[in-house]
Amino acid sequence: MEEPQVHRLLQRARVKALIRKTLLICLGGVLLYYLVALVYATKTIYKVRRNYALVLEDLSGQRRVVREVGWHIRPPIFSRLEQEVSLMNQQLNLGGSSEMQRIMSRGNVALWTSAMMTFRILDPERWGIENHHPQQLLQNDFDGIVKDVMQSRKVDELISERERIKGEIFEALKKRTINEGGQTLQDKYGIEVVSFVLMDTRYGDKLAEASEEKKRRELIAEAENYAADQEASRTRKLYDAYRESIGRFRSELKMGQADDGILLDFLNQQKWAAAYEKNLKGQNTFVLNTGAGAPSVVLPSMNNTSNEEDGADERRAQDTKSGIRQAVGAQNRPD
Repeated sequence: MEEPQVHRLLQRARVKALIRKTLLICLGGVLLYYLVALVYATKTIYKVRRNYALVLEDLSGQRRVVREVGWHIRPPIFSRLEQEVSLMNQQLNLGGSSEMQRIMSRGNVALWTSAMMTFRILDPERWGIENHHPQQLLQNDFDGIVKDVMQSRKVDELISERERIKGEIFEALKKRTINEGGQTLQDKYGIEVVSFVLMDTRYGDKLAEASEEKKRRELIAEAENYAADQEASRTRKLYDAYRESIGRFRSELKMGQADDGILLDFLNQQKWAAAYEKNLKGQNTFVLNTGAGAPSVVLPSMNNTSNEEDGADERRAQDTKSGIRQAVGAQNRPD
C-alpha cells in the first residue's frame, strides 16, 4: 500500500514542477516582450527605410542626417530622433487643399482655380535642419509665386491659354527668386520641382452667366452686321447695274453732257407712268410731270359709282398715257 501512495506523490510533485517551470517561462517571455517594446518605443533601436532619412539630435545639440538604410542603435537618453524626411515625390496643393481657390485676375475679375505642384527633397539637411516647419514655409512661398503669375494675367488668358500659363508658372517655381536678390524655391529648401499642374480654371456662376449673355449679344451683333453688309453689297451691285444701263442708253442715243437734263426728265416721267399703271384701279389722283422745270399737274377724279364713270376713267387714263408718250417724243426730237 505504501508504494502506490509514494508513486502518486511523486507524480504530483512532477506536475507541480512542470507547472512552475511553465509559469516561469511565460513570465520571462512577457518580461522580454515588454523590454523589447520599451526599447522600440524609446527608439533606441531604429530603422531607416529606403527613400527616407532621419534627423538625429545628439546630447551636445548637434543635428545630423542618417540616410543609411537598415537598423541603427542610439543612446536612448543622450540623443533623440527629431523627424523623418521622405525623399520620394510629394504633392503640394494650392492653398493647402484640393478644393477650388478664389483668386483675382488682372482687371479685378474673380476666378476659381485649383493647382498642384510635385516636388522631391534632394538635400534633407537643408530641408530639415536649416528650415523650421519647412512644409508650412514651402506652402506659403508656393502660393505666393503661383498667385503672382496668375493675378498678373487677364482672365481670358487664364481660361483660353492654360498651357502657356502653366509653363510660365513651372519656370517661375524652378528659376524665379522668391525676392529680388534672394534664393529660388529649390535653393531655399533643397528640393527639385518635378511638375506643376493647373487642374481646373473657371469663372464663378454669375460671371459665367454674364459671359454667356455677352457672347449671345456678340453673335446677334455679328449676324446683324453680316446682314447689313449683304444689303450694302446688293445695293452697290444694283447701283453699278443702273449706271451701266444708263451709260449704254446714253451711248445708244449719242447723248452728251448737255442732254443729261432731258434724260433725267424722261426717266422721271417713266417712273410716274409706271406707278400710275400699277395703281390704275381705284386711283383718286393722277400726277403728271411734264419736265422742263414745269410743276406737276394734279387732276382730280370722281369715285367709281357706275359703269359709265368707270369707262370714262379708263378713257382718261389712255389719253394721259398717249400724252406722256407724245411729250417724251417731242423732247427727244432734235431742234
